[in-house]
Formats: sequence, structure tokens, C-alpha cells
Amino acid sequence: MNHRLLRVRDYLRQNSLEGVIVAKPENRRYLSGFTGSAGMLLIGAEEARLITDFRYTEQAAQQAPNYTIIKHAPDIYDTLAAEIKALGWSKIGFESDFVNYDSYKRIAEIVAEPAPVQLDGLRMVKDDSELAAIRKAVEIADSAFQDILPLLKPGARERDIALEIEFAMRRRGAEKHGFETIVASGVRSALPHGRASDKLIEAGDFVTIDFGAVCDGYTSDATRTVVVGKASAKQKEIYRIVLDAQLAGVAAVAAGKLGKEVDAVARKIISDAGYGENFGHGLGHGLGLFIHENPRLSPVGDITLAPNMVVTVEPGIYLPGWGGVRIEDTVVVTPAGAAILTATSKELLELDW
Repeated sequence: MNHRLLRVRDYLRQNSLEGVIVAKPENRRYLSGFTGSAGMLLIGAEEARLITDFRYTEQAAQQAPNYTIIKHAPDIYDTLAAEIKALGWSKIGFESDFVNYDSYKRIAEIVAEPAPVQLDGLRMVKDDSELAAIRKAVEIADSAFQDILPLLKPGARERDIALEIEFAMRRRGAEKHGFETIVASGVRSALPHGRASDKLIEAGDFVTIDFGAVCDGYTSDATRTVVVGKASAKQKEIYRIVLDAQLAGVAAVAAGKLGKEVDAVARKIISDAGYGENFGHGLGHGLGLFIHENPRLSPVGDITLAPNMVVTVEPGIYLPGWGGVRIEDTVVVTPAGAAILTATSKELLELDW
């Protein structure tokens, strides 16, 4: 936490700011260690204060020893105003990508000209403890996926499969699931974010499952597409194209590459096969304390990859009225390339029970 505070203070110096108000939950946790659901950080060149309510003062003192813990009045902004006045600050930053208009108006009543700042970039490069948490989350999700494979049969309901994989992750030690689990079968597999429904899986269906576990606050993310029964020639063809693109995308990941350069490698394979219009999302995204973080692997991804960034690689082809395929791994960027964390096989599974 000391190192992270130093990085924030460098950011303040570079932007001629006396302090910053941190309200985004992910940044609040990253910079303080505090996991409670309510509070603000006030960080300056010498000061580090955590303002929270009665429910969390004891927890905050335990989790954020580098901070002065302040219990706020019924209105947190009244306490924020008092603290800033006592510090004598006038040049203060706020997270413009998170603060809503009503909150901005309250901050503007306290600070004459609040300065918009972006702190998420501080979280892109992971340290050893963050990588360990992500690896653990990936391992739990991999194991949970194996647990539910025997349940993928004709007549199984998508919602039940989603529930079972979430149970399996919790049983294996996850704090929770990282996002709403996607289970999309048959024609619904053409929906990139097809939430699990009451649809029953049928023989011959593609089933796309997108799932992730949370460990120590950090999220994993993986997608696998299987066939319940024997795959048709077209299913094998589409799967092969997506797998080729996914493998090429992983191979293209390396420190020094722009996100859009990696995206272009995988996208070209799908486009050359005639399905460019059926791959409408980015190749991947960063992940950590939040499921979709920078850097982005997309046609507009302009961030240069650096060692210890964690990204997903997840190309897909989606054919309305027929079905779709997505294959996704979580990988760590290294100077030499990508270290794949996801261990589940990417060979096409034909589940003929």
C-alpha cells in the first residue's frame, strides 16, 4: 500500500494537484486495502484519510493501517468539506469516470474547480499478490467447469447449469462469481452475452459458458463452447476458425504491443474466413478487481501492453438463428509473450453421454 500511495502522490505532483478524492470501490480498495461498501479516500502529498460510516470504522482501521480513519457525519459530504477546509486544499482531483452529476455538484460546492482525474491506470500492471489471487481464481473456475460437464445433457436447463457452476466455484473457495454467468445453448449461443434462461439444452446444441470466480477481490474470466452430442461439419468448421483466431491472438500478446495490434491478428483470421461481420466485439480486456478493465484488446485499443498486465483473449463468431462459438483464456503479459493461466482444454468437446 505504501508503494501504491507513492504512485498516487507522483500522479498528483505531475498534475499540480494538492489532493484527490477517491470514491470508486475498486480504486478505494486498491489504494487502501479497505473492502467495505461505503467510503471515500482523501489522499495528498502527506495525508491519507479514509472517511466512512459507523458500520465500517473498526474494519477500516484493521484493513487500512496507512490511513487516518474518520467517521463521517450523517452526510459524508459535510465531513469531506470539513476535512478539505482543515487541510487548506483548493486544487483537488475527482474520478470523473465514476462520479455522477449529483455527486459532482456536491464536490463542486466544496472545491471551486475540481479537476477530473483517471486513476484506473494505476491498476493495470499487477504485483505478485494480485497475480497470485488471479491465478487462484482461475484454478477454481477451471475445476468448477470440470465439475459441471456431466450435467450438460439434453433436457438440462441453462439456468440450472449456471447455478451449478456458481455453486461449484463457491464450494472450491471462491468468494463469489465474478459476473453473471453466461450459459447460452443452441441458437442462443449466437448471443455474445446470452444470460442463462429457462431454455432446455437439446441434442446437437452448441453450449457457450462464460464464467469467472473471485478470490481476494480479484476476478478470473473464461469461456468454453461445447457440443452436446456429435458436432456437425459446420459446427466443427466454425469452432476451428475461432480456435485458430484465439491461438493466434494469444501468440500475439507481448509487452510492447498495442492492444489494437493484437486484436488485428485474431480478427484477420476470422475476416479472411468470411465471418468478419460476425465478430463484433473486441478480442479481450484487462481484468483484476473489476471484470472489464484496461488495457483493451480491440480495434481502438491504444494502450501499450506491459509485463504483468492481465488480459483475456476471447474471439467469437455469432450466426443469428444458428448459433455461435467463443473461446476465452485469461493470460498474463510477459516480455516474451503471453503466459496462459486458463488450463481447461480448448479442443472441441462433444459430450455424448
